[in-house]
Amino acid sequence: MASQAKLITGIFDNKKGSVNMDQIQWIKAARIAACSLLILFAYASNSSSANAGELTADLYDKSILEQYGYQQPERQQAPPEHIEQLLPATAVIIDAGHGGIDGGAFYGTIYEKDINLAVAKKLYAILQSRGIPTILNRTHDYALSDDNRWHRTSSRHLKDLSQRMGLTREIKHLIFVSLHVNSVPNKSARGPLVLHQPNGESALLAYHVQEQLNDLYAANKRPIAVKSFYVLKYVKSPAVLVELGFISNANDRARLTSPSGQTELAETIAGGILHYFWVN
Repeated sequence: MASQAKLITGIFDNKKGSVNMDQIQWIKAARIAACSLLILFAYASNSSSANAGELTADLYDKSILEQYGYQQPERQQAPPEHIEQLLPATAVIIDAGHGGIDGGAFYGTIYEKDINLAVAKKLYAILQSRGIPTILNRTHDYALSDDNRWHRTSSRHLKDLSQRMGLTREIKHLIFVSLHVNSVPNKSARGPLVLHQPNGESALLAYHVQEQLNDLYAANKRPIAVKSFYVLKYVKSPAVLVELGFISNANDRARLTSPSGQTELAETIAGGILHYFWVN
């Protein structure tokens, strides 16, 4: 049985070593770090090959995974039992972008701030229902800059951003997810995009969220590492900024503004977060 196999350290990749797929009895993804997938595998007991080993694969290169016969696992619909015992009091901070006087992007009387908040509330409810301790940094239509009394600046925008960052420092958490909506003059531009800090764990989180959103939108986009965005630059935890779609595009706008579309977006992002926490 696979559980009886003695797993030893032996790293194989597409440049070093080889894997005899015909003799493998058991294989699974056991751990992910810094955008590498660690796959543990065990040979059948009567195989002349080493009893067990490991290989690593670049998460962005699916051809490597396919080379070793590894298929992406089914997305988990629920966390393991008693997962609340494994997580801190707050696992996820959801940042509902903009708010109050800051409407963000808009199309006529449709404002980004309202879309962000609607999806954020739904995402919060979904994660909570699945045992993921989560908080929202705003629950109504107000500007976070109004809560900032400590930052001595006349810039309301800077007060707003620093308040969001300050909350992440005050509250112990695992990941930070900021929700936004795109808008450009080119009305044909559409689809979701996930931006992330230029580090492994943030890239990994972005990868899983982007993959889920790509499925929803029938898109083929890759997450992008950025250094200039304030909330990504100064938040210490793994962090992503999710552009939910383009308010300037008619098709995206229909999804962004409908309750069912907002629920789909929230469920999709939740799926990416769950996949980030538990890949098996």
